[in-house]
Amino acid sequence: MKRIAILGSTGSIGTQTLDVVRSNPDLLEVYAIVAHTSVDKLIEQAREFRPEMVCIADESKYEELKTALQDMPCKVWAGADAIAEMVTMPSIDIVVAAMVGYAGLRPTMEAIRAGKTIALANKETMVVAGEIICDLAAKYHVPILPVDSEHSAIFQSLVGEDARQIEKILLTASGGPFRTFTTEQLRTVTAAQALKHPNWEMGAKITIDSASMMNKGFEVIEAKWLFGVQYDQIEVLVHPQSIVHSAVQFRDGAIKAQLGAPDMRLPIQYALTFPERRQSTFPRADLFALKDLTFEKPDMQRFPNLGLAYEAIRRGGNMPCVLNAANEVVNLAFREGRCGFLEMSERIATTMAKATYIQKPTYEDYVASDAEARQITNLQID
Repeated sequence: MKRIAILGSTGSIGTQTLDVVRSNPDLLEVYAIVAHTSVDKLIEQAREFRPEMVCIADESKYEELKTALQDMPCKVWAGADAIAEMVTMPSIDIVVAAMVGYAGLRPTMEAIRAGKTIALANKETMVVAGEIICDLAAKYHVPILPVDSEHSAIFQSLVGEDARQIEKILLTASGGPFRTFTTEQLRTVTAAQALKHPNWEMGAKITIDSASMMNKGFEVIEAKWLFGVQYDQIEVLVHPQSIVHSAVQFRDGAIKAQLGAPDMRLPIQYALTFPERRQSTFPRADLFALKDLTFEKPDMQRFPNLGLAYEAIRRGGNMPCVLNAANEVVNLAFREGRCGFLEMSERIATTMAKATYIQKPTYEDYVASDAEARQITNLQID
């Protein structure tokens, strides 16, 4: 049995991870679950899976959680320090890092130091501090198995290959709900429109990032660190059908791609059961039913966030951390109606221009950069 801790168990990735557990009861056991604020859903999950530990990040929800689970033998914790301690428990084999945003960085680092295998869904961790994460993983001999469908596809395409032979990574993007919109149309789109993704079922924050192409920019940065390539070796292809999840082009010209139905449970199961491929009842891609598979170049004029991400990784240092912090602020502001869709890119660009640049940041520098970037961005919105 593999015992897993799920950071972000009530979110989209977390709930689909629990679907995978239900399908593999002979292999996977839930040892710990963590949620940010969704206490009712966390209680429901605790009663079904009966983990050893249940933790809520929002400390104001602790008493409600503890009272609801007082008839159960599980330990109930709360707060960021508790999460960071929980992931180090000796019984845990795999940590599913699915917390949204910057909050996932610290517990992921602690889990690596404790020697836990990381099933990584929190791309912001690699965006903010990819170099530190990779150095820690190498030091503690910890595998990082990607859960994102694109990075899982790249990982699967590289199994049995020499990564030094990579010529180019082909990172696919659906294009989101606004792929065909003009710039004028984009000026007036709403959060409700942006949350209607054509292919994937995801949480609100990542769905907005997908609509703005920032999610793809983050994936470019994540791919650089996960697969040891340069940013200019990563090419984004808009692929509206979301069947080719990504591909690797090797130096002899051969391309290997991973295809499948757009269902996140597939890469989640692969990460949790690797190197085994387990039987599943998840949907299959019917290639005969597809009329065509198309690929387009991304338009960075209409979707400047992708260009900002390339600029951040080109500059390096703490700039991807600044990018992420500014994006978290404008993403929330857009969802709350306090910032326009195209304004998000403008505010991020301004923050990147004003924030203190640090070429060789430490973890403490990342913490300070995150706080500074949030302050600069909030001042532009309030």
